[in-house]
Amino acid sequence: MFRVVLQPISLTVELFDIFQIVDTEQIKEILKSVKYPGFSRDIVSFGLIRDVQLDSGVAQVSVEITTSDSSIPEKIAADIKAAVGSLDGIEDVKVRMEISQPQQQPTPASGSPVGPSSSPAMQKVRYTVAVASGKGGVGKSTVTVNLACALQRELEARSMPSGVGIMDCDIYGPSVPLMLGAAGRPEIQNDMIVPVENFGIHTMSMGFLIDEDTPVIWRGPMIMKTIQQFAQNVNWGELEILVVDLPPGTGDAQLSLVQTLPLDGAVVVTTPQPAAYQVARRGARMFDKVNVPLLGVVENMSYLEGPDGSRQALFGEGGGAETARTLETDLLGQVPIDPAIRVGCDNGIPIVVSDPESAASSEFKQIAAQLIEKLIKD
Repeated sequence: MFRVVLQPISLTVELFDIFQIVDTEQIKEILKSVKYPGFSRDIVSFGLIRDVQLDSGVAQVSVEITTSDSSIPEKIAADIKAAVGSLDGIEDVKVRMEISQPQQQPTPASGSPVGPSSSPAMQKVRYTVAVASGKGGVGKSTVTVNLACALQRELEARSMPSGVGIMDCDIYGPSVPLMLGAAGRPEIQNDMIVPVENFGIHTMSMGFLIDEDTPVIWRGPMIMKTIQQFAQNVNWGELEILVVDLPPGTGDAQLSLVQTLPLDGAVVVTTPQPAAYQVARRGARMFDKVNVPLLGVVENMSYLEGPDGSRQALFGEGGGAETARTLETDLLGQVPIDPAIRVGCDNGIPIVVSDPESAASSEFKQIAAQLIEKLIKD
């Protein structure tokens, strides 16, 4: 009589393989919680994950990254092990890291770092113009977005290179992506951030790098570092004009920008009332102190035009002209109050694009034409 001895071990292993608590898709999903150091964006959306394998409870994650900072791969590997290791059924996590060094930028003989104008990021940007205001609430970002679109169309009309970009340096309240209808996350290629493009405008903003409800609670040094990265680590490509949207005031962001970028000029935005233009004049004095030429003043919300063609000066009159006179520069234009401007910005279609024949669009085009003339003349 023969005795049959059952061997349940292999069956148990096979059943474990079939009914694993976790699979590779779940691992990829939890990897989305691992943020790239210094950003709120995850390593999956950055395209750093090359492969995920799972074998008998052992997860292997392959990562490919280009960086010269050794602390970044170490931090990413540690975060991956912590995130994936928290899943049920994972006994061990192995991270395979492929690290490439970015191309080194040359340094001058003096040993000081090369400025952004000499870096690959900014080499092909011909003109850089800052749009600034002394105080908030004057529609500076609205002017920036519509002005960029108007500049692009004016350059095309003159058969000139029409590359136009926007660098949104309003770190705490980035609104350019909404106004321009630019969405999604920027890609990273060769350790450089690729700007998001819409309506032909190449845009980089903190709004692309943070979640919608995430506040930016940073001190000055972090703001300065971010603006430097926007100038040096974003592949702007060939641009005729880069328009820089500054936050209001004369704080860390403004000083960082003028110290980092070779600005060809600045445009000051104000509204007609004294509360706005008196502050705008003080803010504009900063550019004098750092030898950045003032290209002119744009008066926003100048008047409301009625159906009969009459104009109502809801916010007073003369603020833009007075600002230009005091600063010894030109009044480039007066943009009317038009509900379509607000609707266009809320819907992500600037009025210069949605209604190019409107009075506001015509004013933006005239401002753009004057700026081009001033830049070319200089």
